[in-house]
Amino acid sequence: MADTTAKHTDNPTRDVAKYSEFLRAGSPGPLAYVVLLGLSTFELPALIREVQRGLPYRTYERFARSVGMPAERLLKFLDIPRRTLLRRRSSGRFSADESDRLLRAARVVASALSLFDGDRDAALEWLSKPQLALGGAIPFEMAQTEIGAREVETLTYRLEHGVYS
Repeated sequence: MADTTAKHTDNPTRDVAKYSEFLRAGSPGPLAYVVLLGLSTFELPALIREVQRGLPYRTYERFARSVGMPAERLLKFLDIPRRTLLRRRSSGRFSADESDRLLRAARVVASALSLFDGDRDAALEWLSKPQLALGGAIPFEMAQTEIGAREVETLTYRLEHGVYS
């Protein structure tokens, strides 16, 4: 029987590079974005269990280092107040809802990384600028909700595959 618990990789500075390698070599599946959080399980049931239990605080730290986003912007993107983050650091674990938002953020950033062939700076710049195809909305702001995140991901897919938007 396969181990279905979420495993954590060792080096946070290589998470974006690892995701980029998945893009070049063929990703291990639709959950490849979890490497940006330092996770290495690509099985949906295991990931759901981990989210329901609450992701460990270190997943936030890995994501912050992986994407190199300023802390205030990242907290706004995740909709997590600084005081709550400090409490989560003490307790060592996020709530299920906060964990879900961490996964959503990783998914959105991964979709932009895919669009820009793993170029983190280009992906973050694109996510930070108003996009005409999103009605002039800024992808980071739009992706603070699940429906907005889906629109951002749909747009990155369309742009990546040359579908007129």
